[in-house]
Amino acid sequence: MTQVPSVQIPPIDYAAVAPLLVILGAACLAILVEAFLPRHQRWSVQVGLSLLAIVVALVALAMYARAGNAGVTTLADSLAIDPPTLFLWGTLLALGLTAILLIADRSVEPGGAFVAESRAADGPGAMSRATAAVAGMRTEVFPLALFSLGGMMVFCAANDLLTMFIALEVLSLPLYLMCGLAKRRRLLSQEAAVKYFLLGAFASAFFLYGLALLYGYAGSVKLQAIADATAGSDRSDTLLFAGLGLLLVGLLFKASVGPFHTWTPDVYQGAPTAVTGFMAACTKVAAFGAILRVLQVAFHASSWEWRGVLWAVAIASMVIGVVLGLTQRDIKRMIAYSSVAHAGFMLIGALAMTGRGLAGTLFYLLAYGFTTIAVFAVISLVRRADGEATHLSDWAGLAKRSPLVAAVFTFLLFALAGIPLTSGFVGKFVVFEAALADGMAPLVVVALVASAVAAFFYLRVIVLMYFSEPAADGPTVSVPGAFTTAAITLGVVVTLLLGVLPTLALDWANVGGFVS
Repeated sequence: MTQVPSVQIPPIDYAAVAPLLVILGAACLAILVEAFLPRHQRWSVQVGLSLLAIVVALVALAMYARAGNAGVTTLADSLAIDPPTLFLWGTLLALGLTAILLIADRSVEPGGAFVAESRAADGPGAMSRATAAVAGMRTEVFPLALFSLGGMMVFCAANDLLTMFIALEVLSLPLYLMCGLAKRRRLLSQEAAVKYFLLGAFASAFFLYGLALLYGYAGSVKLQAIADATAGSDRSDTLLFAGLGLLLVGLLFKASVGPFHTWTPDVYQGAPTAVTGFMAACTKVAAFGAILRVLQVAFHASSWEWRGVLWAVAIASMVIGVVLGLTQRDIKRMIAYSSVAHAGFMLIGALAMTGRGLAGTLFYLLAYGFTTIAVFAVISLVRRADGEATHLSDWAGLAKRSPLVAAVFTFLLFALAGIPLTSGFVGKFVVFEAALADGMAPLVVVALVASAVAAFFYLRVIVLMYFSEPAADGPTVSVPGAFTTAAITLGVVVTLLLGVLPTLALDWANVGGFVS
């Protein structure tokens, strides 16, 4: 009789992965809510479930962090729960909470910003305002957001490339769907979703091909095994650097780093603004978390061979972002090119390859995320009859129509520009300081010039709001509901606190490096 070999079940550190399990479990439960609850009950249940899940995950994360664990690997070493992972998870959960508040709002756009239940199978034509006010919101956006958030958490904690690829798909596929669910301007929204899907599929193929080449080089997809192979192997470096190049194409695409940014302006413009905020903040955190882990764990020993290439990529991203940002007339596209420039700044911190560079980049991600979500929340308030007013001319004289909204938006633009007493200034300072300490002075000089040029297109909007007369038929400024107000308030308060009292966040970001 043939003996069946016993299956070894890998040990699981449930305390370490509890925040992830909570988010993915809530996403599965939200699917059941969609299947079994009547339509009129779904919105309130989904909002409550999503917010509760994120709060519980944050509590579990705080309890695990306070226990003082130095860093563990779990689930057959596929996930590494170390200090950078805990910081990235905390950032993602806090940003996810803010984004869910923005997604849940139904007061700025009557009935919600997402396509209504009754119009799911209709063509791309715009809904009337009367119809929009009574139509129910498609609440499957909440489980999609939770699944995407869970994928992001796995993505930045993955300790091997195969897990990272699966997480990339889990975070991306819900975003492709969410980008096409805008209630207004349906054609633009659906075009954005198709572009994002097609370009994302190409980027995933690059990532997977790079993974295969690196497996051929190291005989493993684990980051530590690749690091060991690069430190002492007589194999040809062709597989190593070809695989790294293809892998980075997929990662840089997801992080909106130029010249792999081509999806960014179209998708930011066409997606529902709440989804744009979620995508702009959380996806960048997850992508840079993965970039930092891959570069510092797997390829640290070969950094002299590839750093020059990434110098050029960082410069290209900053130049593309600031030059093309100057030419934009749509405010969402302008913020999209701003994100490309900021991705170049973040890449400088990732290239420092030191503890200070890691801490500076993590802090920058936290600061940029809250500012960006608040920016898109404010953009959603300025509206015409057919939806949001995103052309720059629509923002002329906004300070005369709504001084408070103009003041809040001005403060947030100052943060993106890196003006002192905002989180943006501290973020750039710590990243540039780490780069200078690591001998990257030429790159910092380019970054400072790019920051000065980028300040122009932020100041242009401020001048429009305060020193231009509003048009007689100009847009109105909606009174935000409780959810949008909470999202904007949270973004502004964090932006101010990180600019005035950044020590707590910097200390947390500086508590340790990656484990593998």
